[in-house]
Amino acid sequence: MDPFAQFKEVQKQGWAFFSPLEVYTTPPAARLVSRAGVTAERRVLDVACGTGVVAITAARLGAQVSAMDFTPQLLERARENAQIAGVEVDWREGDAEQLPFDNGAFDIVLSQFGHMFAPRADVVLAEMLRVLKPGGVIAFSTWPPELFVGRVFMLISRYLPPPEGVSPPPLWGDPNTVRTRFGNTVRDITFDRDRMLVPALSPDHYRVMFERTAGPAVKLVESLTASDPARLAEFRREFAALTSEYFADNVVRQDYLITRAVKA
Repeated sequence: MDPFAQFKEVQKQGWAFFSPLEVYTTPPAARLVSRAGVTAERRVLDVACGTGVVAITAARLGAQVSAMDFTPQLLERARENAQIAGVEVDWREGDAEQLPFDNGAFDIVLSQFGHMFAPRADVVLAEMLRVLKPGGVIAFSTWPPELFVGRVFMLISRYLPPPEGVSPPPLWGDPNTVRTRFGNTVRDITFDRDRMLVPALSPDHYRVMFERTAGPAVKLVESLTASDPARLAEFRREFAALTSEYFADNVVRQDYLITRAVKA
């Protein structure tokens, strides 16, 4: 039995509304694919692929791409995106902690703001490395805990604590934590920073968009609307205050970390 099965099911339901955010995650997808060195004929896996922006970007370069996510609604959108782009991708529905692929099946394993939400960091990393061949590249984009989106997810976890044993997603954005998690399984680790700019008319416009599309926020609002409206109002005040620190000229700055390493 998976001890986090119920938690994963709740997350799956929340992330079903993510599709509108692909307009913002599309440019970073190209940066991740470039940083990983994706080229034609490389065997590439996109873990927690969402609407497929990374997988399709890699496929357009001629790579042989597989992509997996546990949310059917996002895979439906990913298939539509691939059809429009005119590329072939092997889409799979499944759990990032139990990848349905053979050992060493891929030259490159990628994840953009995805694998970081798996409850057990050690399990998902072991799976990503298992399906990567020796000498292959693993690369992912994540939200640092000290910057805007990482702070948002930490805020959400204060109002809707995850089950015991769930690793905080923003820790995947801390280079020291990433180095420790990799241990001696990889070499040549590098870290880069980049920025996503999200248009918004006000901090509260951004909050409303986030509440409607980001999995943990969707479930938080759903829970507190029914159980504690006053606490929901408190959360929204904190969220708006936090967003104001990163809001100027009708955009919200979202800085992120790109990690790249080679499997030893």
